[in-house]
Amino acid sequence: MDIETTGLFLAKITTIVLYDGRTIRYYVHGQNLDDFLTDVADYRLLVTYNGKSFDVPFIEGHFHVRLSQTHIDLRWPLWSLGLRGGLKGCERLLGISRPGLEDIDGFIAPLLWDEYRSRKNVKALETLLAYNIQDTLSLQTLMVHAYNEKVKATPFSGSHSLPSTSLPESPFKADHDTVERVRHRAFGPEALFVASPSISQ
Repeated sequence: MDIETTGLFLAKITTIVLYDGRTIRYYVHGQNLDDFLTDVADYRLLVTYNGKSFDVPFIEGHFHVRLSQTHIDLRWPLWSLGLRGGLKGCERLLGISRPGLEDIDGFIAPLLWDEYRSRKNVKALETLLAYNIQDTLSLQTLMVHAYNEKVKATPFSGSHSLPSTSLPESPFKADHDTVERVRHRAFGPEALFVASPSISQ
């Protein structure tokens, strides 16, 4: 599970994605966001990255509920394995690529939502969903890696390791013209950002 928001100050949830190894479910503010509560109730276990500090409190605050599922926040088992630098930093350390999404990050995601809401640019929403879905799909790969590394230290490493998983294709693609337009509008043509790895990225 992974969410996107409008930012940090007085932020609101914009999109949520669920992936259970078979089906990608996505929810958009102003469209079907309320369906999330019904769907997430189908699951007994949630897997996030930094979700204990970010995703879950946002969801619980927005819906005025408490998510009672068992929750694995991958930030901590991955950190214990020496994989730090946020979600995307962990991906890079493991050689996981993001074809077509390399130039999109946590700075751009709220701008894409603003572009969609203020200018009715559907491609901005599709790009945001592509980004949110990729974050969520990556969690399965990272979960399998963390599990296998941890099980190596047990007597069950030979019998309980998990195979690598194939991930489905996202139903959305990033529109790079839209990404460059929102980046230019927000930061100007001369802006160059070198982002240090954040906890949530």
